[in-house]
Amino acid sequence: MTRVDDMRKALEATIGNLTPARAQELAKGFLEPGAAKEQIAKTAADMMEWSQRNRQRLRSGIQDEIKVQMRQMGVATQDELDALRKRVRELERAAGMTASGRKRNAAKKTPAKRASTRKSAAKTTTSGNA
Repeated sequence: MTRVDDMRKALEATIGNLTPARAQELAKGFLEPGAAKEQIAKTAADMMEWSQRNRQRLRSGIQDEIKVQMRQMGVATQDELDALRKRVRELERAAGMTASGRKRNAAKKTPAKRASTRKSAAKTTTSGNA
């Protein structure tokens, strides 16, 4: 295996999922033959850390690009939807509406009250004509 092959594998490992065993193997390939176990272990640990950072950067870059593309298409973010839902709930409460969008009944009149209200309205109307 040539140094170029070693570099290619190392770069592929930074994008993919680098395992500790694979990091050890790559570290041995980069170091001089007969390198101390501590040196190999440290190099492998450094490669694991580097791989993790690069995967996080790549993931973050992809997420950022997705957000940009979604914004350009006019798709609302979860935060925007949550803020809108909150605002609608506030407006419904202010208008005295329930979550289903129906008006809350302030105080329902009983049939007896309705009847007495009608009778008194009728008396007022007839007594006013006489």
